[in-house]
Amino acid sequence: MNVSSRLGRLLGAAAFVVFVSTGTTQAAFAQSKLLLRISTPAVPDDWHAKMWTVLKDALERSAPGQFDVQIHLNASLFKQGAEPAAMARGNLEMTSVSAFDIAKLVPEFSIFTAGYVLRDPEHQQKVFNGPIGLDMFRAVSSKMDVTVLSTAYLGTRQVNLREARTVRTPADLKGVKLRMPGSKEWLFLGEALGATATPLAFGEVYLGLKTGTIDAQDNPLPTVRAAKFYEVTRQLVLTNHLVDGLFIAVANKTWNALSAAQKDKLTEAARAAAQFNNDNRIREEAQIVEFFRQQGLQVSIPDVEAFRQTVQAAYARSDYAKVWPAGLLDRINATR
Repeated sequence: MNVSSRLGRLLGAAAFVVFVSTGTTQAAFAQSKLLLRISTPAVPDDWHAKMWTVLKDALERSAPGQFDVQIHLNASLFKQGAEPAAMARGNLEMTSVSAFDIAKLVPEFSIFTAGYVLRDPEHQQKVFNGPIGLDMFRAVSSKMDVTVLSTAYLGTRQVNLREARTVRTPADLKGVKLRMPGSKEWLFLGEALGATATPLAFGEVYLGLKTGTIDAQDNPLPTVRAAKFYEVTRQLVLTNHLVDGLFIAVANKTWNALSAAQKDKLTEAARAAAQFNNDNRIREEAQIVEFFRQQGLQVSIPDVEAFRQTVQAAYARSDYAKVWPAGLLDRINATR
């Protein structure tokens, strides 16, 4: 074998070693990233969908190369409500859970599904970012095996009527067939508002309003616009009866595998995501009432204090209140 042939073989072998070594290094690098699969029923245009991109971008800046964030919208990975069980099984790392979903496993959390407990988005954030939230999220971690990182504002629910009528107090909603989601917690809220709570799937609400199967529905105003309920209703009553939220959560199995620095980075990213959502949702709600007026809807403001007193009294007499920690409602009401 001549010198040039031997040299060529040596160079080829060296190149192969470099190639294999580089490939192995890249594979190891990819495997070293911590997988964060996120499942949400939110549609792409929803602020609750866009906030996950904010979280992903924040992690890429603060912890480059450490996390593999995979976002699954439209309930494409797990159907809505199935996420907590998937996280417990180790099939999902992150999601956002509702107060109603949490209350199924943490009964005392049902206080946040009750009407007129949280006054507004600012009150919501103060409650959950303070000692009350700290205590409640400890219970969530213990009973659901997930860690709550931040609270995202979902919207304030209002009553939307098919036919205009004078509504000042809950008595004025007597006999009104108010569509509510089908769970007992939602139906109780509808009855507490003074109406006849009527279970109906969300996808059937538009036709139900159009045909008169139901007389009213309740949702945050951005949802009313997105679902075009304004086309088949004539009045909005700004009852402000439920300040709703979603809780950005990570599976404890995933959380416990993180270093202290990574936990800090993930928490910061979750808070940035929630803040992005909250700022945009609040801005949209502030602007949207004028849109409904332009569509010809009557917008009225009832005696909200009369609604608050009636609804809170209904809950105080109910079985729900029996599982609320003593003094918790007073602590929430006193939070300023």
